[in-house]
Amino acid sequence: MAGKPSSLPACSLQRFLLTLAALTLISFTFLSLRSLRSSPQYPSHLSSSSRSSPGVSFDGDPGVGEPSDLPSSPTVYHSPEVFRRNYAEMERKFKVFIYPDGDPNTYYQTPRKLTGKYASEGYFFQNIRESRFRTDDPDQAHLFFVPISPHKMRGKGTSYENMTTIVQNYVEGLISKYPYWNRTLGADHFLVTCHDVGVRAFEGLPFLIKNSIRVVCSPSYDVGYIPHKDVALPQVLQPFALPAGGNDIENRTVLGFWAGHRNSKIRVILARVWENDTELAISNNRISRAIGELVYQKRFYKTKFCICPGGSQVNSARIADSIHYGCIPVILSNYYDLPFNDILDWHKFSLILKESDVYQLKSILKSISHEQFIALHKSLVEVQKHFEWHTPPVRYDAFHMVMYELWLRHHVIKY
Repeated sequence: MAGKPSSLPACSLQRFLLTLAALTLISFTFLSLRSLRSSPQYPSHLSSSSRSSPGVSFDGDPGVGEPSDLPSSPTVYHSPEVFRRNYAEMERKFKVFIYPDGDPNTYYQTPRKLTGKYASEGYFFQNIRESRFRTDDPDQAHLFFVPISPHKMRGKGTSYENMTTIVQNYVEGLISKYPYWNRTLGADHFLVTCHDVGVRAFEGLPFLIKNSIRVVCSPSYDVGYIPHKDVALPQVLQPFALPAGGNDIENRTVLGFWAGHRNSKIRVILARVWENDTELAISNNRISRAIGELVYQKRFYKTKFCICPGGSQVNSARIADSIHYGCIPVILSNYYDLPFNDILDWHKFSLILKESDVYQLKSILKSISHEQFIALHKSLVEVQKHFEWHTPPVRYDAFHMVMYELWLRHHVIKY
């Protein structure tokens, strides 16, 4: 009994310390969760300095001087903070070496043209040569660009067989002349092609298809495209005939729209099932210019949902048209690795359907509530700048988004 009173202060002190430690742990946990849940805020528009000086670089620590011109409600991105930081690092560090070989007047180095539905290839060839990312020192390069253009070959009437031979001789010449290919067997090399013939033109180089990064407009899983290695190039018909759509929901009274050639099975089914429907404007042929100027483009302004079925390939320039004119794209293609899919959450600004859904198309579109449509349309307007080509390029445009995809892929290459 005599010893018990002396132990009470020690027990009280121990209890007090345990309580204090628990409260401290709870406080730190609360603050940590609060910081994780807080979304970073970004200005909703590009600053005047970034518009007028797209070539400005960002130096210093990763947390200093980073671009902060993502949308104020960055829900269109899978991870806006990761995108912002990685993009800033890309602008500071990324370097690409362009092989100087090849006559620009034939199939190499320069674009065929910056217009038409294969303009994306031309814009990339044009912009990479004039961008901050180019280096003349191969020892500084993260990636190596093989500047051969199947689009230029096609424009000169080159046959498929001769294309394959020309490409094979050119690449094998680079391999024998320079030491860089053999360091990774081409894993740090990339090529860019938008024309359908580009896929066939490289068939004579199976090791290139297997190892190198292919930036292509026809990114279908079932034709040799490798999603974690290759890059989906957005097919953008240039120039756009009319200004971008947006904030015009009240004008969109047509439920769905498609007009085009029936050059694929899904297009044939789409036209056969829905061409006589009174709520869906479906035409089994392109709209004739004889009935009025820019009638096809103006239809996008009046429509809520624009149907984008695959054509001869899984891709379609109609997707970029829909985004530009503010019409929610309805992707109706199987095995399509959508452009910038690992950056943008396509479910926030489009409908992604299987080809078998074509028979329920109308009921699917009508099931989208007005509130859901408004949210889709708002997000669509936010991503428009990512599907625009400029020369010189501007921040976050299609060129920079493709470069960002390449930047992500260079990190997995070790030599």
